[in-house]
Amino acid sequence: MARTFVTGGSGFIGQVLVRRLLDQGHSVRVLVRSEASAEKASVLGATPVRGDLTDPATWRNQVTGSDVVFHLAAETDITADRERHERATVRGTQAAVDAARYAEVPRFVHCGSEAALLAGDPLLDIDETALLRPDSQAAYSAVKAVAEKIVLDANAPGFATVSIRPRFVWGPNSILIEGLVAAVKAGRFAWIDGGRHTTDVTFVDNAVEGLMLGWRRGRPGQAYFVTDRHRVVLREFLETMFGIYGVDTPIPDLDAETAAREVPVPARWFLGQPCVLRTDKAVAELGYEPVVSHATGLDAVRDSVAVGHP
Repeated sequence: MARTFVTGGSGFIGQVLVRRLLDQGHSVRVLVRSEASAEKASVLGATPVRGDLTDPATWRNQVTGSDVVFHLAAETDITADRERHERATVRGTQAAVDAARYAEVPRFVHCGSEAALLAGDPLLDIDETALLRPDSQAAYSAVKAVAEKIVLDANAPGFATVSIRPRFVWGPNSILIEGLVAAVKAGRFAWIDGGRHTTDVTFVDNAVEGLMLGWRRGRPGQAYFVTDRHRVVLREFLETMFGIYGVDTPIPDLDAETAAREVPVPARWFLGQPCVLRTDKAVAELGYEPVVSHATGLDAVRDSVAVGHP
């Protein structure tokens, strides 16, 4: 049994990670700021630790004795302003690294994103040699790049750091999918240039599998892409999701020129471009394979919606 500490443990990916850790018999402490987050952690069976992510003095003593820190906390609203992204994602990541080093934790696993590489061009057959883009025009992408650099640069003897990069994490209760469903219903969603481009996606349990393998097998100072290894056509994938959620609102099409004028940069890059990532490194070095197939993942979403969520 290992002693684990998780930031962002009350979030979508975080809750699945916490359940996985507990199911394997590990003890789990979860950093929480609100009573609602503390309740989520407690219901899962983890120990909530109250504190402010960006102020490690309020919680770092609770990290002492941990075998690994999983850092998932970040600003997830791609439309948020740069200051909000900086505060949560950059200062929060630096604080988590500092707290883990202060507590002499031997392993630090960061949940990164392919967004850290986005600066305007599609990601086509990309592997981990592609450069991070802290200069990105999109605040979300820029700060994800800065945060990952903080993590990987902190790697040192006795303090091994690894970053796992899932793409488009989906599954039951996905805040991303549910956000898109809400946008369609509100008339705030459109297909960009037809939406018929190829993209990688990552079922939440597969993202968690990557995080777990990053802990156990990740090469210190390295980043790894993890996906479903089952590419989809974005429009077909989302139409399936919308159908599961019972959405029948007509969705307009925007050509690329109109989208460039009307759709904010981060959303346009995320939903309007192909994204094809190579997972060879994760397969070779981590022994990564998806633990949930695409078809099984779709069934899990259907079951979740059928029992009343939302």
